[in-house]
Amino acid sequence: MSAVWQYFTVDFPTSKTAKCNICKEGISRGGRNVANFNTSNLIKHLKTRHTKEHDEFTKAKGKKKDELQQQTLETAFQRRDKFTKDSQKATKITDKIVEFIVLDDQPLSVVENVGFRRLMEHLEPRYCLPGRKYISETALPKLYETVREHILCMLKDVHAISFTTDIWSSDVCPMSLLSLTSHWVDRESTFTPRSAVLHANEFRGSHTGTSIAEAIEEMLVKWKIPKSNVHVVLRDNASNMKKAMDEMDVASLGCFAHTLQLVVHEGLLSQRSVSDALANGRKIVGHFKHSPLATTRLEEIQKDLQMPTKRLHQDVATRWNSTYYMVESLLEQKRSISAYGADHDLPVTLTSYQWALLEKIIIVLAPFEELIRQISSSTSSAAEVIPSVTVLKRLLARENEGDTGIKTMKTTLLEAVQKRFKTIENEPLYAVATLLDPRFKDRYFTGADSNKNAKDALTQEVEKMEAALLSRTTPEGAETVPENPHKAPRLEAQPDSSSSRKSSLKGLFEEILQEHDEERGASSTSTQVQNQIQTYLTEQTVPRSDSPFQYWGVNQIRFPTLAATAAKFLCAPCTSVDSERLFSVASNIIDARRNRLGGERAEMLIFLKKNLPLLLKL
Repeated sequence: MSAVWQYFTVDFPTSKTAKCNICKEGISRGGRNVANFNTSNLIKHLKTRHTKEHDEFTKAKGKKKDELQQQTLETAFQRRDKFTKDSQKATKITDKIVEFIVLDDQPLSVVENVGFRRLMEHLEPRYCLPGRKYISETALPKLYETVREHILCMLKDVHAISFTTDIWSSDVCPMSLLSLTSHWVDRESTFTPRSAVLHANEFRGSHTGTSIAEAIEEMLVKWKIPKSNVHVVLRDNASNMKKAMDEMDVASLGCFAHTLQLVVHEGLLSQRSVSDALANGRKIVGHFKHSPLATTRLEEIQKDLQMPTKRLHQDVATRWNSTYYMVESLLEQKRSISAYGADHDLPVTLTSYQWALLEKIIIVLAPFEELIRQISSSTSSAAEVIPSVTVLKRLLARENEGDTGIKTMKTTLLEAVQKRFKTIENEPLYAVATLLDPRFKDRYFTGADSNKNAKDALTQEVEKMEAALLSRTTPEGAETVPENPHKAPRLEAQPDSSSSRKSSLKGLFEEILQEHDEERGASSTSTQVQNQIQTYLTEQTVPRSDSPFQYWGVNQIRFPTLAATAAKFLCAPCTSVDSERLFSVASNIIDARRNRLGGERAEMLIFLKKNLPLLLKL
């Protein structure tokens, strides 16, 4: 700003005149709008009317010009000098390069690539780009410790944590990783579900239950998590994982999605006619996957038939719903595949009976595919298992006019569901979580005994939680009650992830809720805990599209002990999908470019890839 303004003032930035502070005369600022305003008239006014002040202005202007020239010279010399390695500017740039490597799955050697070095030299010539050794041995461990301390702070006052764990083996190098991902509810942040990867350690030796147990216990010790804070561990159904949890003496549950996969295989895919049709479909998909020429020809046929240009979906044995997507893609491209087979050789062809069989498979498996998509979301919990099984049983048992040709499939699937989930309602970890989910409560239990046992288990858990809360500091205002304690606030509906597809389950969920609401009646209660539970259970359930975490965030003042218990049980996911996603990240990090990456560096990169967004709030 010009020094002349110490002698003038304006009422508004857009004023066309400036008032002289000495004689109070209004002087034009020149120009017709703000963009053309200048100080020429103001300087002339000082020169002609106020000589003393004009001389002061001239001296101040000359002094400021000399200072600017001096600063320009100093800046020019500084720009010739390189940053020192420990300077603030150089440290920030190095930190951002490490974040770039972690977030974008770049190899550590990217800092030695010619193109990257030329880019950095152009952007900031004063910065000395460190080598791979410095990034690997200094900068990466520094960021790892920063993120680790951040997660330790997040877990500091958490008293109930659930975990998912799994083992993964690389295809590009002889390395196996054992993962441990934590899940908890942040009650300080309006009941927000959180998760963080604690470890993805290299796992050497035989994968026995004892070895797994020892490795996980070592992980818990490193993170200062006592076993008393472990609510449940989600694992796959392998016997070594079950044995490991038993040896650790912690509660564990099998992956719900994996069990559904076993149900589909036992009840449907194991049938000879179905397996033959799928095997032929798999060969057809494989033909186009391995032949660029065949793929090109198929795409040309799709264009001639005015069909969308799409590739066939290959199923994978370890992907729970990939067979469904393969069959769906085959049926979608039935015309183009048939036209291709008329002019070119295929390894096998599907008969009309097999095409019809694939169509029936899609109809039968659609509810399973929808269910797996829902329970694989990041916010799904153990509370969804019992309602999902109840709805699935009703759907498979119900006979419809459109069941022609698929009754046997539905019957065998129903038998598999009943076999695999026979005792699901008697598992307290599932039962209590279901009761504490305001979308389900006690409406989805199929037996009176299991319903009563679930409520008894809930009462015991709430009583234990009440005793635990009394031993801690009571939050200020925790006992306050809103004006109408019996009316639950209406929550804003969350978008339904399955809205893009026609749902075959939604109507059955609502149907079961309506049946139980009509049967409900008052029941006598005695203790304060039972009164709190009964008040909660007798209230209307919230819509299934609403978030149970948002509900408890709003209602934890009304039901403080129930809310604390809900935080404990709803933090448990119902699948080990998080571990599957973690190992997808691992396969991107330990790839052909980094197949010699050591176990310690691999663990750091996987840990940072999953957890750095928590620190950066991405």
